[in-house]
Amino acid sequence: MQAYQLEFFTEHDKRHGHQALYQWLLDTARGLGIRGATVFTGTMGFGRHGRMHSAHFFELADQPVVVTMAATEEEAQHLFARLEQEQVHLVYVKIPVEYGETGHS
Repeated sequence: MQAYQLEFFTEHDKRHGHQALYQWLLDTARGLGIRGATVFTGTMGFGRHGRMHSAHFFELADQPVVVTMAATEEEAQHLFARLEQEQVHLVYVKIPVEYGETGHS
């Protein structure tokens, strides 16, 4: 199936409403019918302003987080429309991919 790999970059402490932004993004993707997403936490990274973000021993607030998922064109359009509607600011990567499942008869 032709689709997009979407990756959204944020930090552990970023929030949207009462939820962590990465959790809100997972819930929103699921609600839009996207079939799977994964959250990855990073040890260290830097963003568009060049400021370093890292997970410290006692504090994870600034820890880099990436949410990745595969979405059809229609699902991606709906997700980006929702992000716009909710005025969510995220840096993202959108890569054309082919995806499917193995091991099914």
